Amino acid sequence: MSLTHGITLGWFSPTLPLLKCENSPVGRLDISELMWIGAMFGFGSLLCNMIICFPLAFFGLKKCMYFVPIPNMIHWILIYFATKSVYLHMARLLLGISGGTMMVTFPIFVAEVSDNNVRGTLTSFFMLTLCSGLTVGFVLVHYISYHVLPCIVIVLPILFFCLLIPFPEPPQDLLKRGRDEKAAKSFYFYKNLSKDPTQQNENQAEFIVYRDKVLGGGIKDKVTFSDFYNKESGKAFALIIVLLVCNQMSGSFAIYNYASSIFTRLGSRMDPNMCSIYLGVVQLFGLSSAVVLVDRVGRRWLLMPSLAVMGLAELGVGLLKSFASQDFLIHHGWVGLTLMCIVAYSSSSGLVALTFVIIVELLPFRIRAPGISLSMCGLSLSVFMALMTYPAMLSHHGLHILMFMSASFCLLGLIVLGIFLPETKGKSLTH
Repeated sequence: MSLTHGITLGWFSPTLPLLKCENSPVGRLDISELMWIGAMFGFGSLLCNMIICFPLAFFGLKKCMYFVPIPNMIHWILIYFATKSVYLHMARLLLGISGGTMMVTFPIFVAEVSDNNVRGTLTSFFMLTLCSGLTVGFVLVHYISYHVLPCIVIVLPILFFCLLIPFPEPPQDLLKRGRDEKAAKSFYFYKNLSKDPTQQNENQAEFIVYRDKVLGGGIKDKVTFSDFYNKESGKAFALIIVLLVCNQMSGSFAIYNYASSIFTRLGSRMDPNMCSIYLGVVQLFGLSSAVVLVDRVGRRWLLMPSLAVMGLAELGVGLLKSFASQDFLIHHGWVGLTLMCIVAYSSSSGLVALTFVIIVELLPFRIRAPGISLSMCGLSLSVFMALMTYPAMLSHHGLHILMFMSASFCLLGLIVLGIFLPETKGKSLTH
């Protein structure tokens, strides 16, 4: 499903030139309309994140995961039948709702069913598949027509829905509801414990230890405001706010939404859409590096260099646009492309891959689910802010100012997180 979401996000950037043309299927759109269409994703995600903790508590994690593909499918139906810009507004809003649900439920699911020594790898792999979808989306738009693509992609969320059915609910979720027998079966399934009768007592003993740890953390107790307003929670939320703002305002997501426009402003003779594809491919290499390294070298050793290199590369793009002549930009387009690829690699190898891992590991056990929901509200606000800011800055102030702003947020994150963020590698999530 993360691959599907990535494809749906990747569809937007290379489709922008078509939407601005006279022969646009929804009529020619100006920059203000496109800005709002792009930002509706963040609004939809925020709307979902504000209320997702209630269905999570009432229905459980797996049932909420069943909801994820439904808005995505409706999104593609609206794209196919769109005749006015309002269809695109609604489509992006629904995409935000789907993505908002996914960004809360999937990291919790991975955290609850994985061992401590592979949790970072699996969460990074989730981001790898999402960003792979971005690249696939860039490529598909380049080769497949506007009305054919929805008919192909809509199959993927249906496939996800079917594949999810055999998986049991996470054991922590079941223990919270007092379903100990089902929780035991779920624990054995996800731990891949042997069904050999001779191992039954050993497996049961392991589950009892796990159950006591979970219940000892107060998972059944009602969460109160005092659980949020204490030193540990306050520090966690403060670091998460800095992490999320720096994540989005540094351009780690917005750059891909407006990649074609950015490469057009760089003035290269290379096709902007092809440059966007190169950017997506490089991003995948960065995420692959994170998947390999995150549980070996730790979170801080990936995050800090990521912010530093990303900020320097964005500063380089800003200086290039400020001081290079138009003739230089035309004949040396590879310079701008290389700098943007460094931005893509460095952001994806640390900042993008680790954000969800760090959020899950920073939050105290008792408030993890509502804390992730609140964190995703912050992420949605940051996404909305970035998607509104980037096209406006690009249009009214130029690419160089936009890149200087993005680099400054990298510097902010490097200083604050470098000083205060603890290493969370191998941290137990059951207390």
